[in-house]
Amino acid sequence: MIVTSSYRVEIRKQNICFRKTIEIYRHAVMYLTEALNEAWEELAGIPNAKRRFNAAERLVHTTKKNQARFDFDRKFPKMPSYLRRSAIQHALGSISSCRTRQAFGSPVLPKTTHAMPVFYREVMYREGAPGSDCAWLKLYDGHDWIWREVRLLHTDMEYLRKHWNHAKASAPTLVKKHKKYFLTFTFQESVTLTQTPAEQQRICAVDLGIRNDAVCSIMESDGTVLARRFIRFPGDKDRLCHVLGRIRRFQREHAGSLCQGLWKYAVRLNEELAKKTAAAIVDFAGEHQADVIVFEYLEMKGKIRGRRKQRIHMWRKRDVQKRCEHQAHRKGIRISRVCAWNTSALAFDGSGWVQRDPKNHSLCTFHSGKNYNCDLSAAYNIGARYFIREMIKPLPEMARSLLKAEVPAVMRRTSCVYADLLKMQEVLKKTAA
Repeated sequence: MIVTSSYRVEIRKQNICFRKTIEIYRHAVMYLTEALNEAWEELAGIPNAKRRFNAAERLVHTTKKNQARFDFDRKFPKMPSYLRRSAIQHALGSISSCRTRQAFGSPVLPKTTHAMPVFYREVMYREGAPGSDCAWLKLYDGHDWIWREVRLLHTDMEYLRKHWNHAKASAPTLVKKHKKYFLTFTFQESVTLTQTPAEQQRICAVDLGIRNDAVCSIMESDGTVLARRFIRFPGDKDRLCHVLGRIRRFQREHAGSLCQGLWKYAVRLNEELAKKTAAAIVDFAGEHQADVIVFEYLEMKGKIRGRRKQRIHMWRKRDVQKRCEHQAHRKGIRISRVCAWNTSALAFDGSGWVQRDPKNHSLCTFHSGKNYNCDLSAAYNIGARYFIREMIKPLPEMARSLLKAEVPAVMRRTSCVYADLLKMQEVLKKTAA
């Protein structure tokens, strides 16, 4: 499996001609989009993507053996060949996307583009001396394309030299964010995901919550719980809640559009909280040699109501799962998701529906009178649903029918709990004996 990672390196020296380089590149992309759109009928007849690209380049670039149909070379003289090819590829993608959407309405080509130039190695990007924090970029100064030296942030370069010296970086892309310029490097790694059978797997079941950032439990297929962890970042969460309170009070007195700066700050805090949560989950799974990290498949639809809707809107559940998936794959750990229905509402011991504590919503009471943490009970149910699904899949139809007769609850994915996994294991042991 190929895992792709990217990292942004900040450019320290900002007073250089990035703006003119970006402008001429975007003008080239828009010109090519309009020109190639006129000739799209003949380009669309070429099924091979490489041949289509070569045909598009012959339409706009004149050589000794080819006379271009469009005057791209006159409008953009001395543009580096690799940058021209990058612009052609971007234009072809825009036209193809526009034509594909014909079934949903009349296609409209974009009037502007936010494309950023790619600095291909040796022809547009050159690294500095080994161990230095400098690089050379070929930029447009308004008259000609010249080489300019740029300084890169030392801490970013140290991180790349320490953690990514084993992988080859791709051609960097220029990115502008928060009024700063960055070079984005992409790395590819070849990893092998674990192939352990379900009966021998050790999993990390994760319940993502709003009060607890995550509750994790390490489980084996027989139901043994080896470790548990409550992942909380109270300082970050308190800071985020404080900012949301400021936004709420400000919106009562003023227009909502006036607090955009506070909202951006809250989003950055929330993103940082998601990064810390994902890293903590993967570290906990790696610490106990887990083969799979199991999440709930969370889908929230409809309008959110109530006084806590701001906190729910800021719940970055998908972002945490996405970051966990990338980090886990780099370590060879698989990711799986199970049905989220009733994982928190049903007690893990099979006693039925739980009753939440009105004063502390994280605690619940089972029908047996037992008090337990609701998120931890949900983590047990998540892990149990994964093992029930994976162990039933390879069973022949005869054994599956017998199991359904003995433990009918395991066939209902929306209501099976940890206790059903234990009953299923007893039945499978008797059948095997």
